[in-house]
Amino acid sequence: MNTIKIMTVVCAGLLCTLVPQAKADEWNQETIFTFNAPVEIPGRVLEPGTYVFKLADSQADRNIVEVFNKDENHLYGIFLAIPDYHLTPAGAPIITFEERAAGAPQAVKAWFFPGENYGHEFVYPKVKATALAKANNQPVASMPNEMAANTTKPTKSMNEPHVMALKQTPLKAQQPNQQETEIAQAFPPRASQAMPKQLPQTASLLPLVGLIGFLSLGGAYVLRRAAARK
Repeated sequence: MNTIKIMTVVCAGLLCTLVPQAKADEWNQETIFTFNAPVEIPGRVLEPGTYVFKLADSQADRNIVEVFNKDENHLYGIFLAIPDYHLTPAGAPIITFEERAAGAPQAVKAWFFPGENYGHEFVYPKVKATALAKANNQPVASMPNEMAANTTKPTKSMNEPHVMALKQTPLKAQQPNQQETEIAQAFPPRASQAMPKQLPQTASLLPLVGLIGFLSLGGAYVLRRAAARK
């Protein structure tokens, strides 16, 4: 496990005063953030302090984020996330925030592990997602409001009933115009943005043409010699 200092934190286009130090582990992407102001995650507000963000320790649940206290002996909650694509991987962890209403804490939008193109964009309860979409003029992933209580229940296993209900809940997207759309419509796959429309031509065809010509001449010579011997 290595220790990394976060050089920049993106906050809806503004440089935040939250400049944390981070410790990261590749498998569960464990990252330690220290905030000097309150921040909001789905269903609750984290007071200023140090917190551990990491993925659930499961091959099948790479879309669930766990948030612990500094000593990792208290789980604040388990939170659904969708992939968020970043064209250029950063060398340090990045956490991004949504615009907020006046006087409200910054709402965490997404978290990127260093060296990764894909981060984890938090899914908010519908009522909060609707407000964030309007404030930010962009879609926000949402889940039914009643599912918010499941995120903060005591959890020891990803197989507990409230966790299974959370994983199976249908996700939607709240639009800035207060319309609700399908999640795939609002957040299409972003990996294709990084792929070129046409693969580059890595070598000329001239050597191949030359080789074919050489083989053709050699074949003609062999046929003439064979004909002369008859």
